[in-house]
Amino acid sequence: MLKIVAVPMHKEGRKFVAIFAAIAFVLFLIWEPLGWLGLGVTVWCYYFFRDPVRVIPQQDGLVLSPADGIVSLIESVVPPVDLGLGEDPLTRVSVFMNVFNCHVNRAPVAGQVRHVVYRHGKFLNASLDKASEHNERNSITIETDAGVRIGVVQIAGLVARRIVCFVGEGAKLGTGHRFGLIRFGSRLDVYLPEGVNPLVAVGQTAVAGETILADLSDPTRHRQGIPE
Repeated sequence: MLKIVAVPMHKEGRKFVAIFAAIAFVLFLIWEPLGWLGLGVTVWCYYFFRDPVRVIPQQDGLVLSPADGIVSLIESVVPPVDLGLGEDPLTRVSVFMNVFNCHVNRAPVAGQVRHVVYRHGKFLNASLDKASEHNERNSITIETDAGVRIGVVQIAGLVARRIVCFVGEGAKLGTGHRFGLIRFGSRLDVYLPEGVNPLVAVGQTAVAGETILADLSDPTRHRQGIPE
């Protein structure tokens, strides 16, 4: 229980927790039951911005999940032009984050950031396929030392109203390093290189910086296990 309650909070959440705490204090002065409700919301806000330590797999060539959540889509689509990955269809793995997931985003691979492009857009349900095209989003292309490029797209959702990206073009990232955050429910898309098989299934729970999405060193490797 202590590990759940005492999880570190990302600095992006400090002002929100402070605001909710102040509101809770005022509500206590007005009517105690409302104060307890405000305190509950404050605790949830702290939990939302939690930033737990992750155990990053060290094997070369692994593509890791950039987000906590559920694998909502796996399909072959033409990547957004902002990523600079060409016009041929690539496998896209989408991880949907609800308001109870950790929202700190982590780099799926180590490498240099080649492109960062932010686009304004709508706030449709992030679990929908069309959200990748119509919603507000931030596209990032990471090139590994081997010259392989991976596309990652932060997509806002129904509740999300703020995409935060900590890196710019030319930045160096390590596998699993924090690169961004989306506030209050959203989705991350990862575009795998041509011919690389995904090692996750739709409906599977993913953990940022730990769950293996693909293996660049063994691109034809298939997922093991039988879905229940």
